[in-house]
Formats: sequence, C-alpha cells, structure tokens
Amino acid sequence: MADADPKRATAAGPALTVPTEAAPPRKERRLLRSLLMFGVPILIAAIAGYVYLTSGRYISTDNAYVQQDMISVSPDVSGRIVSVEVRENQRVKAGDVLFRIDPEPYRIALAQADADLATARVQVSTMATDTGSAAADIQNARAEQTLAQATYARQAALMKQGFTTRAAFDAATQGVAAANAKLATAQAAAARARQQLGSGGGTGQPAAIQVALAKRAKAAYDLERSVVRAPKDGIVSQTGRLQVGNITPSGVPALSLVVSQQAWVEANFKETDLNHMRVGQPAELTFDAYPGLKVRGHVQSIGAGTGSEFSVLPAQNANGNWVKVTQRVPVRVAIEGNPPRAMIAGLSTDVTIDTKGDTKGDAKAR
Repeated sequence: MADADPKRATAAGPALTVPTEAAPPRKERRLLRSLLMFGVPILIAAIAGYVYLTSGRYISTDNAYVQQDMISVSPDVSGRIVSVEVRENQRVKAGDVLFRIDPEPYRIALAQADADLATARVQVSTMATDTGSAAADIQNARAEQTLAQATYARQAALMKQGFTTRAAFDAATQGVAAANAKLATAQAAAARARQQLGSGGGTGQPAAIQVALAKRAKAAYDLERSVVRAPKDGIVSQTGRLQVGNITPSGVPALSLVVSQQAWVEANFKETDLNHMRVGQPAELTFDAYPGLKVRGHVQSIGAGTGSEFSVLPAQNANGNWVKVTQRVPVRVAIEGNPPRAMIAGLSTDVTIDTKGDTKGDAKAR
C-alpha cells in the first residue's frame, strides 16, 4: 500500500495527531503485585510471631507511685516558738537548725537542778560528818561498857564476901545493861549513816547525789532540745505549721522532712502477674510528669501481703454476697543510677518488668 501523499494531506487540511501517554512497564506492575501478595502476609506473620514469642514476657502496671522516706519532725519539749530557720521545700543537711523553742524556762530549770545538786553534796558532806561522829560515839560507848563491866565484877566479888550491899550490886548490874544499850544505839546510828552515805548501788556516788545528777541531766537535755534540728539530709515540707509565737506541744509533728537519699517506686501488680516475677528482674519506669523520660530499675522486693490485708479496715468476705476481686500486691522497684529529673514523692509511674528467662518459679528468689 502506497504512502499517503503529503500534498493530499495538506489539501484536505492538517492531519490530526492523537497524543499517547507512556503506560507503566508491565514488569513494574507485576513486581508491585507480587510485593502486595507476598509481602503483606509475611509482615503480618512476623508481627504475629513476635507477639506470640513475647507474650507474657513483659508485665506492666500504671498503679505505681514514687516513694521516699518521710520523717515527721516533732519537738521533744513543749514551748513557744521564737524563731523558724527554714522555709518550705528548703534542702537541709543533718544537724541544721529547723526552729527554736523559747529556752528561758529550761535555763531556769537547769539552774534549779544545779542548786539541787549543790544541796545534795552538802547533805552528803553532812552525812560523812555524822558517820565520823557515830564512830566516836561507838568508842565512847565501848569505854563506858568496859568501865561498867569492871564495876560489876568488883561488886560481884564483894557481894560474895559480904562486903557490899545489894543496892550497890544491882546498880553495877544496871550500869552494864545501860552501857550495852548505849553501844548498840551508837552502832545502829553509825550503820545508818554509812548506809545513807554509800547507798549508790555500786556507782560510787551517794543516792542523793545520783538523784540530783539525774535531774540536772534531764534539765540540760531539755535545754538542748529546745533547738530542733534536722535528723537527716532532706527537703523540708509543711513548714506552714510553724508560726513564731505559737505554742508547740512535745511529741506532736511540727513539720515533715522528705529524705532525699534514695527514692523508689511502689508498684501494685495484680496477683495474676506474680507467677513469673522474681527479685532482681529489670524494670523500665516512665512518669506522667516527665514525658519521654525512661528510667531503669529492678525488682527489689515483693510484698508479704496484699494491699487489702494491710488496710485499716480489711475486707470481710465471709458473707453470702461475696464477689471475687483480683487483689493487688505491692512490689518495691529500686531506681538505678541518678535520674536527670527530680523523683518527687507521689509521682504517677508506669512500670514494665521483663520476666525473660524466669519461668521456673524458683521460690527461693522471693
């Protein structure tokens, strides 16, 4: 067939040309179809396998909170607050002054105790003098006893020979009895003086001085305790209770001290999560207050009882309306290292524990 004459095409008008788009190569379409047919099922199978293999390995709970040791600081003596040396959330060291109680009453009590101690020492000195006097009385009584016995012996000899009267003999007999009684009285007085002077119970101090020393020590202790100091390093809280001029009673908490040495997390796991949990297993901690922060830890201990057992009013299930409730067991999780953010007591925490390799239920680890 002959080629079309270009002149005829020109006479008839311009020739129409239809643009055509390049279709995707068949090989690429087949490759994409293969990927969709085989790749997606393989991906689904891989995800399912991972979930199957790791199911039960990790146990987690969001019923967990940061805990720290808290000390309720209370004064050992009562009195009027004269100064407050700390402010809310201030960090203190052990021994730092927290607040002061008016010391004047306790200074007066210490002065009175010193006076009582001096009086006791004077009394002891007097008792020592009495002891010496009692020894002299004993010697005098023994001398009189010797004289009375000699007089009696002479009167008895004369009475046998008939050279004395019955009255003289009776007087000599009475003199011996009186001398014996006087000696016994002197010995009893000396024993009483020695007992009072040496009644220290083996301490080497008379009882009167021991009592006075104890009272003075108590007065000095009360004066020292009028200055309330921090028992440990930590952060002071609830200082609003302390107002200059208020009377603070002894033994009543005046403020709280959050000990900043080490924080931990108390996680309340379901009882059904404890089968493979063991002490020492690694844990990962996240915090609602610090999004993105992950802290490493480990199981430090597992509670000896459920939370309901240690509540003020434990549940009583011995009735006809009993409903089984999954119990929670407190698990203490230690925080490893020094987290970059402050571990504030009470922060909400998510705890995930890795139980890999611990499926034998070794009771010894608990």
